[in-house]
Amino acid sequence: MMLKDKRVMVIGGGSGIGFGIAQGAAKEGAQVLIASRDAKKIAEAAQTIGASSAVIDVRHEGNVAQFFKDNGAFDHIAFTAGDWDGVMPGALADLDLPKAAARLTTRFWGAVAVAKHGATKLPPDGSYTITNGMLAYRPMKGRPMVTAGACAVEGLALGLAVDLAPVRVNCVCPGLIDTELWDAFPEGYREGLAAMAQKQLVPRPGQPAEAAEAYLTCMRNGFLTGQTIKIEGGIALAG
Repeated sequence: MMLKDKRVMVIGGGSGIGFGIAQGAAKEGAQVLIASRDAKKIAEAAQTIGASSAVIDVRHEGNVAQFFKDNGAFDHIAFTAGDWDGVMPGALADLDLPKAAARLTTRFWGAVAVAKHGATKLPPDGSYTITNGMLAYRPMKGRPMVTAGACAVEGLALGLAVDLAPVRVNCVCPGLIDTELWDAFPEGYREGLAAMAQKQLVPRPGQPAEAAEAYLTCMRNGFLTGQTIKIEGGIALAG
């Protein structure tokens, strides 16, 4: 199943993995729309690949509902949006519960809002692909809520796959991917990530295009649903 002339929406597609998905779909001839709440960023990204862009804030259900009311249905939706506040390690005793709960607003509840107002309008051969992370499988000290959130997203994908069938719903679980996000981390933390990547079976960080291919596979493969695809260089098998 190729993507030529399909309407593909990438939420969080202004950079990193999301942009890689948009770029890959555009190369296959899809009609791509990049969406996020950063209007300037997505407009610039869309222009480079001949896509369109739209501002959408998945933290607010009304905004999501209005967008899909105004823009109609798509063939495939990829959801890569996420807030990165609270990703850094911290002691459980210092956990700010309201802030921890807020971390689910975009990646989990935002994905729910898009499912409710967008994925329900997908055609029978359409797909909705959401994103979790490898901390669902390799918990790390100081980040229990990140692990919990990742597991929640994967559970959402399973439930939606049953609820929205025959529309296909899958989850992609990237590992250490070399995106612009790395530049925002403190230097010592970046060095720690690089050292961790060296211990993988594929001893390097992944590239956005490599992670994006998993999402494109979820769109193309009409027999794939209810699955989590790990694109992580073998870190789950590393010691």
